[in-house]
Amino acid sequence: MTEQNPTANMENFSRSVREALAITQRGCEELLLTADWLRKLARAEASGQPLRIKLGLDPTAPDIHLGHTVVLTKLRQLQDLGHTVIFLIGDFTARIGDPSGRNTTRPPLTAEQVKENAETYREQAYKVLDPDKTELRYNSQWSEHLGARGLIELAAHYTVARMMERNDFHARFTAGHSISVHEFIYPLLQGYDSVALKSDLELGGTDQKFNLLMGRHLQQEYGQEPQCILTMPLLEGLDGVDKMSKSKGNYIGITENANTMFAKILSISDDLMWRWYTLLSMRPLHEIDDFKRQVAAGRNPKEIKVLLAREITTRYHSGAAADEAAHDFELRSRGGVPENIPEIQLPCPTEGLGIGLVLKQTGLAPSTKEANRLIAGGGVRLNSETISDRALILAPGSYVLQVGKRRFARVLLKV
Repeated sequence: MTEQNPTANMENFSRSVREALAITQRGCEELLLTADWLRKLARAEASGQPLRIKLGLDPTAPDIHLGHTVVLTKLRQLQDLGHTVIFLIGDFTARIGDPSGRNTTRPPLTAEQVKENAETYREQAYKVLDPDKTELRYNSQWSEHLGARGLIELAAHYTVARMMERNDFHARFTAGHSISVHEFIYPLLQGYDSVALKSDLELGGTDQKFNLLMGRHLQQEYGQEPQCILTMPLLEGLDGVDKMSKSKGNYIGITENANTMFAKILSISDDLMWRWYTLLSMRPLHEIDDFKRQVAAGRNPKEIKVLLAREITTRYHSGAAADEAAHDFELRSRGGVPENIPEIQLPCPTEGLGIGLVLKQTGLAPSTKEANRLIAGGGVRLNSETISDRALILAPGSYVLQVGKRRFARVLLKV
């Protein structure tokens, strides 16, 4: 699907419409169709009727990380323009399983799993979206009532040949891997969500393009004005290479404690920082461009990264928590000890306890073997001093132990 010179006549649109287009396209992978979206924006400005902007997420897992929030952040930017945001929880489609990007059939979730995950999604999404300006919907509201006849009528609006053009279906079929019939139903039902909600724009990741286009197609089939679609890129994780993923360990969960979140953001590379600013920050682009000029002129990029860490930590916790996390990070970076660290009391014989056993019993190491490995690698500090003696015996008394950069414990060995 292509369009010719969609912005060739930009002078025909008001400044506010042009600005809204710029906000829409900020960091996006693709906007289809740009000309249609401009017309919708102009119509909304002239009529005062907000556009309906939809994001659907299947609650397939209980937690959301920053990678998931890229589309939520875009949704909030459009919400701040005054448009109606529809946060759609796919409680019905989650029980089918989205085949996008899969080379095997996705195992279905139970109704109980979906309900529990959906509640968590709602709570976490409202850390980004304004709940008072968000239309929360569940696609079971209409999908449950389609029935066999409704589903057959829906399926009549799309062909098997078109379905097999989908990359993952084509690849699986060519490789001789099985494709269950119910997997064809998934994109039909996701597309029907757009019909039910009469959406003007639907957001999704780049892996959702086929499903988003299905919504546009079905709206036309049902006599509605077709939605535009906006795909957002997949966010690189802490390593700056692979997409953010729990399985790769390069993620930041939005429910992680403030100190950990702040420190993890500070650990990303300077280059990755700019991409995170574009995709995760609510700051206007001209401010980010000004930051880039300041860094080019000699400002320490860490100072700019701290501002990003403060913004994101404040969003998911609070301003006070972000201040405390910044203070904690600076204290630790200077070799200091954070104020609020666990205090652990251990029974101790008069002759003392070996350092490896202490690390294991405090939970700072999973085993004495791992404790010895950490000591050998210079990763253990005792009262701010790095130790290297794996045979060290600690006499009864009070100590501050540190493993790595972030794990501390105040330990009292008591006879």
